[in-house]
Amino acid sequence: MGTYDDDTLPLQPPIRLPSRADLAAAVRATPLAALLLDPRHAPAAGETGAEPEAEADRPQAGSTAEADQARPEPDEPRSQEEPVPGIGAGALAGLRSGPAGPEAAEVLRDGPAEEVLRVWTDVRRHLFGRDQLVFLQVVRMFLGREPVGEVPAALSSLGLAREADDGSAGSYALTPLGRWTAREMIAEATGQDIPVMGSFAGRDAAALLHGLRSYREAERIEELTGWLAGRDRVKAAEEMGAALAEVSPLARAIGVELLALDLGDDGRRVLDRLLGVRKLGAVVAARMGRDEQRPSPEEIAWVFVDMAAALLEFGGETDEVIQSMTMGMEPDQQASTIALLALGDHPWTERVLHVIIDRHPDEQVAGAARKALRRLRSLASLRG
Repeated sequence: MGTYDDDTLPLQPPIRLPSRADLAAAVRATPLAALLLDPRHAPAAGETGAEPEAEADRPQAGSTAEADQARPEPDEPRSQEEPVPGIGAGALAGLRSGPAGPEAAEVLRDGPAEEVLRVWTDVRRHLFGRDQLVFLQVVRMFLGREPVGEVPAALSSLGLAREADDGSAGSYALTPLGRWTAREMIAEATGQDIPVMGSFAGRDAAALLHGLRSYREAERIEELTGWLAGRDRVKAAEEMGAALAEVSPLARAIGVELLALDLGDDGRRVLDRLLGVRKLGAVVAARMGRDEQRPSPEEIAWVFVDMAAALLEFGGETDEVIQSMTMGMEPDQQASTIALLALGDHPWTERVLHVIIDRHPDEQVAGAARKALRRLRSLASLRG
């Protein structure tokens, strides 16, 4: 069985996004795109976008008038320094000679939605680069899902933020284009994809189960319904059953629940067949409360680790995870069970043992976990 790498952020609930066509239309409606597409603001041939400064007019270094001369007069046209809020003339010139050049501008004007979004991503990267302040502001707005105070003006110029509709003056929220962008920025920075409602209809069962880890029940049913639409239910149940061996512990738990409760007799028949599969069958049996056959010590280790790992993956507090591991057993019984973990090859075994070592209140149990970890590493080296 495979595993997924740890997510950098806690599991995030799914978001709803407009269609790609609507997102592209939102790009074209932004102040920056309007300026880039307006021929009246196109730079002349050879123009860099910055006004040349006459030698006589340039203040000398250290001059007391330097700061005043550098500051625009109140009635000075914005276009000379900041064509759109938060984006200066130099930055705009850099866009026109880079990611928003003539070909990209044509894409913005008439191109397909995917290409429009690609160009807008390049524009955002060019303007923000690795600016951690902008990144943190966008992520804070995304994760908080609530309006915030002032935001960098460039976020509004790119159509990523707007004044909130909650009646609070001076508060801002992400637009749908901003939510899409925030999701992209988080994926670039952390490698973690935040699920989008309705986006799994064409994906395989493993991707569906991985995505469903953070869904609430009603959202999960909605996503499953969309995934099943147009699929043969028998084949869909078989595909989901086959995926249980390769997904993460939490995704596996969700898959067993869907097969048992939401895919009817087709799902339950698949689970019945899986009961005979080594290790996976023991996990399925434990999840379903089936005890027809006695698991081997290695399978007991698999069940113990898989259930504990699912709780860790969900983001449960480690103290709660420890409590769930006890399963009503006394410390000496726990220690005996933990000793078995060295016999298994579950990919989460070492992580689970570290939690027991670091957080279990009983030294006997923590000591058993340390011993099991040493033996696990020794056996792993022998297996090669």
